[in-house]
Amino acid sequence: MRTDLCQPVEQIAPRLLGAVIRHGPVAVRLTELEAYDGATDPASHAYRGRTPRNAVMFGPPGHLYLYFTYGMHWAGNISCGPEGVGSGVLMRAGEVIEGRELARSRRGRASDRDLARGPGRLTQALGLHPEHKGCDLLGDGPVTLEFPADQAEMIMVGPRVGVSVEADRPWRFWIGDNPYVSDYKRSPRAPRVITRAPIGRRWDGGTRSSI
Repeated sequence: MRTDLCQPVEQIAPRLLGAVIRHGPVAVRLTELEAYDGATDPASHAYRGRTPRNAVMFGPPGHLYLYFTYGMHWAGNISCGPEGVGSGVLMRAGEVIEGRELARSRRGRASDRDLARGPGRLTQALGLHPEHKGCDLLGDGPVTLEFPADQAEMIMVGPRVGVSVEADRPWRFWIGDNPYVSDYKRSPRAPRVITRAPIGRRWDGGTRSSI
């Protein structure tokens, strides 16, 4: 399974749709993911090279990269790509399929739909904290990742959410017509240009050269 995460990040992300991330009794089925490359992607934390903060992104693949964002919540990423190349897949949204009562206790008054619909909500529902950063998701540690048995039937692709650079790069992937996908919001800091990528279109399995 680890070798499956050594491909280009924009190929890995759509194929992880439907995967299940689990921490204790809570399990979340991933419905939306974003790809972030290293040296070629200014929106990536790995763009300027390896640091103590982003070291998990540089491998080995299949580890949990957590970072604090907006001064409010933690976002969770799956490291991928060959070891030494910084890239990762952001877990943007999912559906709680096990441990819903515990997830709800962590999320307060959130509806079932909103328990993990958004990167901060997802990590909160799972009960992920800084000490989980670097966990081997493919091992027997406290946080694990289960690959989907089959590829999602309808995969949509569009621009990433909330980034101020490379705002139109179509590296956000989600399961079409799924109610547990987050809302698209363009960053107010992004350049005001005509969007090059449609808000949503079917993923055709294109390689890096075709994106």
